[in-house]
Amino acid sequence: MNQCDYVVIEGLEVRTVIGIYDWEREIRQSVRLDLKMAWDISKAAQTDDITDTLDYKAVSKRLISYVEASSFGLIESLAEECARIVMGEFHVPWLRLKMSKPGAVRGSENVAVLIERGEWN
Repeated sequence: MNQCDYVVIEGLEVRTVIGIYDWEREIRQSVRLDLKMAWDISKAAQTDDITDTLDYKAVSKRLISYVEASSFGLIESLAEECARIVMGEFHVPWLRLKMSKPGAVRGSENVAVLIERGEWN
């Protein structure tokens, strides 16, 4: 039986400079991140020790810090960099990352890109 465990962060909202229009370059807008990260939680489940798992608070704090300081034209670019950070710095083998820009299109609730990177089971 294959084991597939995930650590999930949903609705992580961060304000940043994002957009291609001049007016967007002068304001901060909200983006929202949803992450599903492959991680074997079996050791942490046995030891009940934070050092044996993926620390979702550390991941969140790192992404918040990065996104707040960033300035991208496209959410595609920002999503790719966030995926690179999570996989590289936290050694996550696979992730699905949804980067949303609420209210970006008039009449829509949300627009987003959804990417998957890496390999898992």
